[in-house]
Amino acid sequence: MSATTTVSRKPTGRDGGPVTYFVALLFVGVCVAPVLYIVLGGFRTNAQITTDPAALPGPWVSANYLGVLKSSVFWGEFANSLIVALASTAGIVALGLMVSFVIARYDFRFKGAMYSLFAAGLMFPMVIAITPLYLVIKDLGLVDNLLGVIVPQIAFGLPTTVIILVPFLRAVPDEIEEAAALDGLSRVGFFFRMVVPLSLPGVVTVGILAFVGSWNNYLLPLYVLNSQANFTLPLGVQVFSSQYSTDTAKVLAFTSLAMLPALVFFSVFEKRIVGGLTGAVKG
Repeated sequence: MSATTTVSRKPTGRDGGPVTYFVALLFVGVCVAPVLYIVLGGFRTNAQITTDPAALPGPWVSANYLGVLKSSVFWGEFANSLIVALASTAGIVALGLMVSFVIARYDFRFKGAMYSLFAAGLMFPMVIAITPLYLVIKDLGLVDNLLGVIVPQIAFGLPTTVIILVPFLRAVPDEIEEAAALDGLSRVGFFFRMVVPLSLPGVVTVGILAFVGSWNNYLLPLYVLNSQANFTLPLGVQVFSSQYSTDTAKVLAFTSLAMLPALVFFSVFEKRIVGGLTGAVKG
């Protein structure tokens, strides 16, 4: 006769009960419901929205989305948002990586003060500095110029980047740097050939956060950009909503297309963001 042993799995503290799952599903529903309403609303007519605002499209109407996609204004604002987001992301990642490398790998006077200064930047939102920031941008002649949006976004994105990347760079073993030096590799070569690949999860994380934050930024472009030819998509949504205030379905379609790139970008790289932040905490 063979004895059968039953192994029972003891619940751990990480297992969530029904209440935990219910709260999580409720939170997800609160976050997702407005997005679904906007996207589905673009496939409806104004009559359908007026008659039953919470109903599904019946029939489905694609004319609203097609009308927006055929608009040269939309694609112009899309291009402006893409230029600003890519330039801001490149600046934030490049400068943040270099600053983080110096803080993490070298000892110098006021090193702690410099790191504390970047940490304090996390508690200094752009909305507080918007008025003096606008005056500086005006003095530099960057009003109604995409550079007037890109440069401040890089500056305000550096604190988060430095806080995330410094732990990654500190985790690089000193033995690797010593071996690289023995092989005749310079500090610059060590930075590009060893440090950047090893800290890639953190670099990807800060790049994604910078891109999404830049794409969704509304306040700074509102103050800096005046002509519609330079508007980014968040400003375009505001102008479009004012022009077509009576055409709710078309406004919802424009809003959906404006937020879609950042939403897709964030959804695709969500695991990389979580992994990068986890690595930063462990470091």
